[in-house]
Amino acid sequence: MTVDYLNPNLPSGLKRIVMPAIEATDATLTGYGYLVKDPATVPIEIVRWPALGWRSVDLDSGDGAGTTEGIFLSEWQGEILFGHNEAVDGHYILAYATEPCLAVLESDRVPEQILLWHANYHPDGGQLFFPLDRKPFFVPLALPGDDVKPEDFICFRFDGNCGLYIHPNVWHEGVFPLSEKQRFFDKQGAVHARVSIDFAREFGCLLAAKCKF
Repeated sequence: MTVDYLNPNLPSGLKRIVMPAIEATDATLTGYGYLVKDPATVPIEIVRWPALGWRSVDLDSGDGAGTTEGIFLSEWQGEILFGHNEAVDGHYILAYATEPCLAVLESDRVPEQILLWHANYHPDGGQLFFPLDRKPFFVPLALPGDDVKPEDFICFRFDGNCGLYIHPNVWHEGVFPLSEKQRFFDKQGAVHARVSIDFAREFGCLLAAKCKF
């Protein structure tokens, strides 16, 4: 899938699928990942390059790309949430606070909701987000599987005291601050393979969650 992350050109009148919002704990994150207190102690899982046929990939090869790291900045500009992932030089529109075709950059209104249009997973490795500003944030997640549906996503709430490690193949889409901007330390697989889902075009919907803790 080719995605224009800074100009998704979403259709209007999309239905809303409200994500359940729950507190992030090691118990609720089972299968998705786990809480992180010290990012320096977290190993990033790297998935070996898959074999194309019946011959296996040599065990001393296929996982040597290592990791990449940098600052992930999530910033509300008016009614649009932008993300910049320094680790992979990625620039994105992550979400909207209102109908995408009506969202403006000049608004000073504090966002009351997030409307998510896209998600992805990384088959090559895990990913770590750690809050440098120690403020509350949200992360929408869904368990692995290409037949995922909008109703499978859960919006996890983090109080800002811990970060999040996400296992390979877990669906996600950046990190979502309550307002203004927030910085996160990001570390992930350097191959940066990405499998995407476009909720607007595949399901005619946006995923919604309230911006409150």
